[in-house]
Amino acid sequence: MLKVAVLVSGGGTNLQAIMDAIDDGTVTNAEISVVISNNRDAYALERAKKHGIEAVCVSPKDFKDRDAFNQAFLEKLDSYHVDLVVLAGFLVVIPEMMIKKYVNRIINIHPSLIPSFCGKGFYGLKVHEGALSRGVKVTGATVHFVDEGTDTGPIILQKAVAVEQGDTPEILQRRVMEQAEWLILPKAIDLIANGKVSVIDGKVQIAE
Repeated sequence: MLKVAVLVSGGGTNLQAIMDAIDDGTVTNAEISVVISNNRDAYALERAKKHGIEAVCVSPKDFKDRDAFNQAFLEKLDSYHVDLVVLAGFLVVIPEMMIKKYVNRIINIHPSLIPSFCGKGFYGLKVHEGALSRGVKVTGATVHFVDEGTDTGPIILQKAVAVEQGDTPEILQRRVMEQAEWLILPKAIDLIANGKVSVIDGKVQIAE
């Protein structure tokens, strides 16, 4: 059974999608051991508690500097002995020491088709604002492993979503969530939980 930690900062819609997929059997051989947030007001923590999942906050406001916060966050994560870390709307830069400790064991969902509209400064609605201002006809979402760069790790899954006439960033954000994020993030977890994902020479191989 793959033990999963989900890291969140906000409402937790991707967390909900994962929990629902585990409940309905879309995701097998996986369980969420803990949900950790940097934001004690994150509704995602309530979602976890309602689901009977341990919910923990480690806030940078409680530490003298970022290094102290990073160390405490990593120690808390380590204490659960998880196999996979899922970044589901986690708005904290992952420290290098955590990336090195969890090589190819941290995945992230990004609301665009990487390498478009990704990297520093592209998060939340800013991604969709970028897509609309560029005038693209197709956007989507990407699940990738996390490495030392920003949105640069090996890509596991992508799903395209059409941009429609009259879209606002908010409308497009919702469509990308519904048609891509909430589908491919659970699917990636299921593939990993069932031993179907490997990284060879920096590229993801998925077994049939």
